[in-house]
Formats: sequence, C-alpha cells, structure tokens
Amino acid sequence: MSDVAVIGAGYVGLTTAVCLAHLGHDVVCADIDAERVERLNKGEVPILEEGLPELLAEGLSSRRLRFVLGAKNAASISSFVFLCVPTPQGDDGSADLSYVDAVAREIASVLRPGTVVINKSTMPVGSTRMVQRVLAESGAPPEEVLVASNPEFLREGTSIRDFLEPNRVVIGCTDTSVAVRVSDLYKNLNAPILVTDPASAEMIKYASNAFLATKISFVNAIANLCEAVDADVREVTLGMGYDQRIGFEFLHPGPGYGGSCFPKDTQALLYAARTAGCDFSLLEGVVQVNQEQHERMVTKLTALVGGSLNGVTIACWGLTFKANTDDLRDSPALIIARRLIEEGAIVRAYDPAAGERAADMLPGLEFVADPYEVCAGAAALTVLTEWDEFRWMDFDRVAEMLESPVVLDTRNLLDPTALRRHGFTYEGVGRS
Repeated sequence: MSDVAVIGAGYVGLTTAVCLAHLGHDVVCADIDAERVERLNKGEVPILEEGLPELLAEGLSSRRLRFVLGAKNAASISSFVFLCVPTPQGDDGSADLSYVDAVAREIASVLRPGTVVINKSTMPVGSTRMVQRVLAESGAPPEEVLVASNPEFLREGTSIRDFLEPNRVVIGCTDTSVAVRVSDLYKNLNAPILVTDPASAEMIKYASNAFLATKISFVNAIANLCEAVDADVREVTLGMGYDQRIGFEFLHPGPGYGGSCFPKDTQALLYAARTAGCDFSLLEGVVQVNQEQHERMVTKLTALVGGSLNGVTIACWGLTFKANTDDLRDSPALIIARRLIEEGAIVRAYDPAAGERAADMLPGLEFVADPYEVCAGAAALTVLTEWDEFRWMDFDRVAEMLESPVVLDTRNLLDPTALRRHGFTYEGVGRS
C-alpha cells in the first residue's frame, strides 16, 4: 500500500483521507488549523457526514491515519500528495486558485523524486499545468515530480458512500505510468476508471455539475408551468423518470440549487466560456432560473399571508442547503430567509444541524431550538430544507401554535391531503 498525503482537512480532504486509509493506505492529512488537527487526532469530527465518525475512528485506531499541522510535514514523507484546498469563487465568477498556488509553493522543495501531486479539489481547465509550473518554479524538479487531475464527485451527506462506491474514477495525466500508479490507489474499488488528458478530466467535473444544475433548473421551470396549467409536477416527474434516458435523479422541484459546488462551478464554467469566447447562453439561463426560483418562493409566501410581509412573523423549518448536512454555503433556504427579512418580515427559524451558525451569519434571523416553538404566533410556516423529521411532526399541535394554519412547502416534503385534513392552507411547488 502507498504513503499518501492529503493537504486540507475540509469536506473533500477529510473524506479523501479517511476513505484512503480505509482502503489500506497509510495517510497523513495536513491542515493549517491547529485546533482542527488536534480535534481530528482525538477522533472528533467537525462536520456532519454519515459514516465519517466511524471511518475516522477506524483510521486512527489502525494507525493508518493521522493529522499534522502544515503541508510540508505531510508532503515530505509521501509518494502521493492530494491537494484538497479551497477554490472559492472570485468576484468575476472564476475559481480562485490562490490557496492551490500557496500550497504548491510550500511543498515544492520537500517533495521526493517520483512523487505524484494530485489535484483533487475542483479546479478549472489548465490547473494541472499551472500546478506543475508552480512546483518547478519553487524548486521541485519537473522531470521527477508529476501532476495529475483526479476530480472528486462527492455529494454532501453521502460522501463516504460516493467515494467507496463511485460511478467512476477519473484520472487526467499526460504520463501513462503515472496514471497507472494513481489508479492503483483505487484498485480495491469496484468502479470503472477513466484515464484521459488533464484538460478533459478537469472539464468532466465542471460539465457534470453544470448538467445536474441544469436538470434542477429545468424541473423548477416545469413545476412553475405545472402551477399555471393546473398539472401536478410530482406526476409529471414520475412519468419522466421512468424514461431511462432521463432517470429520476435531480428531478425534484424546490427553491433552487445551492451548496458548495453547483453555484460556484456553474459560474466558473461560464467564466471559462467567456474567456474562451464561447456563447453558453444555455447555462446562463440555468443560473437565471435558479435565482428567479428563490424570488418565486418569496412571492408565493407573500401572497399566502395577504400581500405584504412587512411586520409579519414567518416560521421557517430548515436552513442548510439540503438535509443531512450542516453546510450553509449558498443555501437557498438562507437566501430566502434573507429576502423575507429584507421585505420586513420577522423571521424565526429552526434547523437541526446549523441553526445557531445561520443566526450568526444572517442579522435579524431569530433561531429557535424547537420546531414547534418556532411556529408560535407565526402567520405562516415555510419548509425550506427537506429534513425527514419534518414529515412526522404533530401537525395538530403545529396548527395550534400558528396564528393561522398556512404552510408553504418549498421542498414538496409534506402530504398536502393530510395537511388539508388538519385544516391547513397548503401550497407546494408545482402541485395541483
């Protein structure tokens, strides 16, 4: 088995580290946050992710996994170095590679001959060449240290399963022998391995996320049309999904896509298209539909409470961008809550994983630690995140707590017939 360094103990880096250790590799994971490193070495998991605590404990107890402070301390003793550092969106939509550049410069002088540096973070086309150039400029012999692209395809909430049971493993490299070495890291996985050139590997990640974002915006547009013609989007997507060319995945209407990937990656791909002089109006439309969907939810709620949100108390269930994660990045729930506050509403919210952090991020948002208490005296309840616990609430009690029994279900999570039997005015997305 191989000696592997993972630089960055964030969402992607931590998943990569624990899973590679689970596959039998000796892994040292580096981060710049001393407190985070200390907590991880004690087995404390800083993010909500199913299966992560168990694999972290397994890796530590087997001594195949440890955490260190500083990239040099990990890279100097490893045959493979995974770069799992942030690539945030710049003001112009481009991916900010400053963290990648800084880490490459830091580790260049300590890399051993034959080391393979692997771009795991989502990086634009040309990043493999960029990292190779920076390493050479900073003291790494270019003929002895090579760079490959190995993009991640991890979904928050299921990242462990996605890593260990992938649909495919993509490796972008100009040297066949290096590609074989990287593919050997995954030899215990039952998955197809696609070896291609670095630019194609980098594009595969962006194209995949942009396509999934397109499906979400498309089904949201269909849901809005269903409302206009009195069709039911649940029946429509059921009929669509049975077509194997379409499938059921990502055909769930809602308040729009969010999270750490889709908003950033669609903008980065649009930036790449503009830079290359290519018209990508289709993807521009996807982004526009997504932004309009946020506003549409605000408009629907305004109508439900009588035409104005000013001074009206609104109860919100859910703030994370989707269920089973504590991630608030580009969360449509948080965007909608912000818009409600801007319209003068008094917004109280409950979230089982990230409510207190959301309140710190959004001035004017009142966090309540109980899903029933958040409804007390509110003019309406809106479901913004599809946490499963919301399905099983005592809706007679919810109705008693609310000033009026009104629900906007932006995730189509609840049963409209059952709620109407409880006396609720119910509105979903695309429901007849």
